[in-house]
Amino acid sequence: MLTLELNNLKTVEKQNWLQHAIAPRPIAFASTIDKAGNVNLSPFSFFNMFSSSPPIIIFSPARRVRDNTTKHTLQNIEEVPEVVINICDYDMVQQISLASCEFPKGVDEFIKTGFTKQAALHVKPPMVKEAKVKLECKVLEIKPLGNEGGAGNLVIAEVICMHVEESILNEDHSMIDQLKFHQVARLGGNWYSVVNEHNLFQVPKPNVQLGIGVDALPESIRNSNILTGNNIGMLANVHELPLIDAAFEDDKLKNIFQYYSLMPDEMEKELHMYAKELLDAGRVREAWQVLLSGTIL
Repeated sequence: MLTLELNNLKTVEKQNWLQHAIAPRPIAFASTIDKAGNVNLSPFSFFNMFSSSPPIIIFSPARRVRDNTTKHTLQNIEEVPEVVINICDYDMVQQISLASCEFPKGVDEFIKTGFTKQAALHVKPPMVKEAKVKLECKVLEIKPLGNEGGAGNLVIAEVICMHVEESILNEDHSMIDQLKFHQVARLGGNWYSVVNEHNLFQVPKPNVQLGIGVDALPESIRNSNILTGNNIGMLANVHELPLIDAAFEDDKLKNIFQYYSLMPDEMEKELHMYAKELLDAGRVREAWQVLLSGTIL
């Protein structure tokens, strides 16, 4: 494994290694305004949600590595402590990338990128009409992380109003449907990722009841050479060790017993391979029954 001591790297090298490793990162498309009424629009991938009560987001307009200057977004927020965070989706990504150009102070990125200004309800900066989610925010604090090029400036802001386009809501309009909202995230270099039906998957997580844990799995399962770490994690996330279900029937399981009944080692291998197939398909209950059937040999 390659080991990097960051103190020995140049700032641009640190930035490149970290941005490739810490990804994907959501993009805050921030609209701000200065005291003279000049609007700025710029994307930031050093961004996330950090609290729900109060609802707090943080993004970081870092000092430029090249010449240690600060971004117009930061300068505007220092004058008018308000911001609209427009959430980036696939339909906007090329225009948002264009907004990252270092246009001179006073240039309106709305005009340069072709986005449409939409008045906010509670803050002075305009919203991006084309954005499917818009967060009106009051800036609570700006926390500088250093004075050298590459140093971040944490903009801590409270979300006071949220606008969500109906086209990305679920059927009863009670929540955003992740299959409809194709959010875009930033990786390293020129790489981005998009959220869509081809790469979405669900991971059930424990809430009130605890998973039994890997240490509670039978040794033959825990030390399997076939089951992956993800497979083991799924098995260990049940709330209690399952029991053999006498009513469980499976034709493939019957075939494994029939063909490998005189070869216990080969049978265990086949059972684990079949359980892996079931787990990869999200069928945890069936996988447990297949694996437990091997314990009664």
